[in-house]
Amino acid sequence: MNTASPTLARRRSHPLELFPVFRRWPRSTGRDLLYTALWNTLIALAITVVLQAFGNWPSSFFTMFGYSLLASQCVGFPVHGALRLLETVVPPTTSRLAARLLELAAIALCAAFGLVLSGAILRGVPPVLNSDALAGLLPLGLVIGAAMLTVLVAGERRIERQTLEARQQEQMANAARLLAEAQLSALQAQIEPHFLYNTLANVVSLIDSHPAQAKRMLERFIDYLRASLAASRAGSATLGAELDLAASYLDVLGVRMGERLRWRIEAGDAARALPIAPMLVQPLVENAVMHGLEPKVDGGEIVLHAAVADGVLRIEVRDSGRGLVAAPPRPGGGVGLSNLRARVRQLHGQGARLELLDNPGGGVVARLILPLSQTEVTPSTAALP
Repeated sequence: MNTASPTLARRRSHPLELFPVFRRWPRSTGRDLLYTALWNTLIALAITVVLQAFGNWPSSFFTMFGYSLLASQCVGFPVHGALRLLETVVPPTTSRLAARLLELAAIALCAAFGLVLSGAILRGVPPVLNSDALAGLLPLGLVIGAAMLTVLVAGERRIERQTLEARQQEQMANAARLLAEAQLSALQAQIEPHFLYNTLANVVSLIDSHPAQAKRMLERFIDYLRASLAASRAGSATLGAELDLAASYLDVLGVRMGERLRWRIEAGDAARALPIAPMLVQPLVENAVMHGLEPKVDGGEIVLHAAVADGVLRIEVRDSGRGLVAAPPRPGGGVGLSNLRARVRQLHGQGARLELLDNPGGGVVARLILPLSQTEVTPSTAALP
C-alpha cells in the first residue's frame, strides 16, 4: 500500500506554530529563521533550568545558559536547513515512513555536527567530525531527532485538523445556502398557486354563461403565465418588469371584474430600471384584489406607486377596498404575506421590510421598503423567489 504524502512538505509548520500567537504572521524564510533562533533559545533555556535544578554543576546559571545557547543554535540551524532541503529534494511520492526516516537521520547527523561545532568553538579549535565522534554523538542525535519529529508530527496533525474543520465549515456553508435556496423555491411554490387555481376556477365558471369572457380571460391568463415563467426563470428582474407582470395580472382580473376593478401604475423610468427579486409585487396586488376589492360590491381602485427617496426604493400597492379587517379563514390562506416577508428579508437583508397601513382614503397600503444598496440580487438568488 502506498502511503505517499504528496502534501507533506506543504503541511509542515514551524514548531513555534503550535502556539496560537505565532500563527499570526504568514510563513516566509525570514520569519522561519527568526522563529528557529527563538525556538533554539527556548530549548537552551529549558536545558539550563533542568541542569541547574537536577545537576550539580559548578558553573553559574548564565554561564550554563551561554553554553546551552551556543550548542542549541549550532544544532538548531543545521536541522532547520536540512529539513527545508528535504522538502525540496524528496519526491512527493515518497512514502510517509521513508520521509520520516530521512528526517530522523538528517536531524541526528545535524545534531552530532552541531554538538561538535559548539565544542570546537568553545575550545577555539576547528571542528572535526570523525567516526569516533560520530559514534559517540549519534545516539544523542537520534534522541534529539525523535523529540523534534514528535513536535513536527504534532504540528502536521494540527494542520490536518484545521484543514478538515475548514472543509466541514465550507460544506456546512454550502448546505445552508442550498437550504436557503430550497426554502425560497418552496415559498414561490406556495405563492403562485393562489392565482393559478383561482383564475382557472373563474375560467371554468364563465365557460357556460359567458364564453367570450372565458376565452378572453384564458388568453390574458396565457399571456400572464408566459411573462411570469420568463420572470421566474430570469437571472435578474427589474421593477419595470415586475410592474408589467402585475399589469398582466390585473388585465386578467379585469376581464372578470369589469368596472369593479380600476388600476393604474405610477413609476418613473429611474425606479423601473432598478433590479429587485422577481415576484415581489404580484402577491401584494393579489392580496389587494382578494381581501380589498373583491369583498366590496362596487369594487375599487388599485394604484401601484414606486419611487426612490432617502436611499431606499419604496413600492406601494394602494387599494380602496374594505381596509384592514379580519378576513375569514380560507384553505391555504394566511401564508402569502409571511412568505413575502421571509423572501424580502432573505433577498434584500434586514433593512428591507413590508408594512401594511391604513389608506387615508379607505383601504390598505402595502409598502415594500428595499435599501437601494441591496436591491442588487445575485443571479442564484434572483432566480429563486
